[in-house]
Amino acid sequence: MPLLPVIENSNTLSRRGFLGACAGCAACSVCPSSASAAPEEKARVRLVFTHPPKDLEGWPYVNYNYEPRKQEVLKRLTAALPGVEFLPLTVMKQEEAKALLENDADIDGYLCYMMGIPSARAARILMDAGRRVVVVDDLYGGTGEFLPTYAYARRQKLKVAGVSSARFQDVIDTTRVFAVQRKLRSSTILDVCDRRDSTLPKAITDAFGVQIRTTSSEEINAAYKSAGQAEAEKWAKTWIAGAKKVVEPKRDEIVRSGLMYVAMRQLMADTKAQAIDIDCLRMFYGKKLPAYPCLGFFQLNNDGLVGACEADLNSTISMLAMTYLTNRPGYISDPVIDTSKNQIIYAHCVAPTKMYGPNGKSNPYHIRDHSEDRKGAVVQSFMPLGEMTTTIMLSAPRKEMVIHQGRSVANIEEDRACRSKLAVEVKDVHKLLGEWDRWGWHRVTFYGDLRQTFEAFAALSGFQTVAEG
Repeated sequence: MPLLPVIENSNTLSRRGFLGACAGCAACSVCPSSASAAPEEKARVRLVFTHPPKDLEGWPYVNYNYEPRKQEVLKRLTAALPGVEFLPLTVMKQEEAKALLENDADIDGYLCYMMGIPSARAARILMDAGRRVVVVDDLYGGTGEFLPTYAYARRQKLKVAGVSSARFQDVIDTTRVFAVQRKLRSSTILDVCDRRDSTLPKAITDAFGVQIRTTSSEEINAAYKSAGQAEAEKWAKTWIAGAKKVVEPKRDEIVRSGLMYVAMRQLMADTKAQAIDIDCLRMFYGKKLPAYPCLGFFQLNNDGLVGACEADLNSTISMLAMTYLTNRPGYISDPVIDTSKNQIIYAHCVAPTKMYGPNGKSNPYHIRDHSEDRKGAVVQSFMPLGEMTTTIMLSAPRKEMVIHQGRSVANIEEDRACRSKLAVEVKDVHKLLGEWDRWGWHRVTFYGDLRQTFEAFAALSGFQTVAEG
């Protein structure tokens, strides 16, 4: 079967080009998405169609014409996933599946499309060999093989994700994981921290391939001192103009936040980083930072990059991976639980206002001071209500992803604790109370019903998913 052409992305920008474009427009409200800024090396995915010979009785039925269906699947996948190079073939014998193990040296993963039964059990052969495999049931065709194969893979904790859905977008979203994993292996996190040991960065690099460059407060302070005043003034003007209200901070404080943002962006350009985290509270309290990075993080997250608080590397990799996967920002928070209302309240002094990505709508925000010390400048974001949210945390040392979901119901106005407070109603708030010591206080929240996609990412990364509520 001939391979259809892959649609190329004609809007690719280099990292320095991305940052330069943002600097040039300093007042732009929308910058290119993370997909444009990230490395664009294609993932190579072997698309394996499995089915019996055409004249054999079975599902879907004898003499079913598989070829038009294969062409349709391939055409839709290549159109939707320009970051993936698909290598299609049909497997009807076990020997053919075993040959793939010998010949596929540079394959990021396998997409096994089960189109009919009986078949050659190709997916079972590949997954038992430790390969990353997405198995898809072409409904009413491969079901008899898909159900026991996927159940077996889950029980054995293999690097396997499954799709059994009439919605083709679910196949697309799951297969996109391979492209995200390839991007992560070409990505860099800039970790600004004076106290880091090597254990956690190494665990994250081993799990995802992302490079972590740890630097010091001295380096970011040097960048701050050399940051352009005029550009910082433009960003301060942009943030003030976009705010519904500026409550406590004076303009000069917001300008200092602009200088810190320009400094962060320059360091990211110099290191070709797609994400930055800073040990902000410890450094600011210790007088090692001249300004909070909160408004800069807000801007980075709105623009499809990642700015993460408190040098929390588990949150940073969670944000980076899932931003690549969904093109939506993660909202890192210190959750509060209110059992009287069956709610969890995600509280933090950094929050995005483009919850559906750089090209989505912006929700209102106020500019406030930082809650704990009443200094600096931060965003209080009034996030969309009545929407499904998916909240996670990846733990590289544990090889686990914790997850829960809920529906946004209120933006809490309360002077205590962090400025942004999104209340979400969950299924069982009491279950959330039971295991919070296992993954730390922080969680990262994304807008949308993203559980299937996030669980696929976890499985294909060799992580176990733990549902916490």
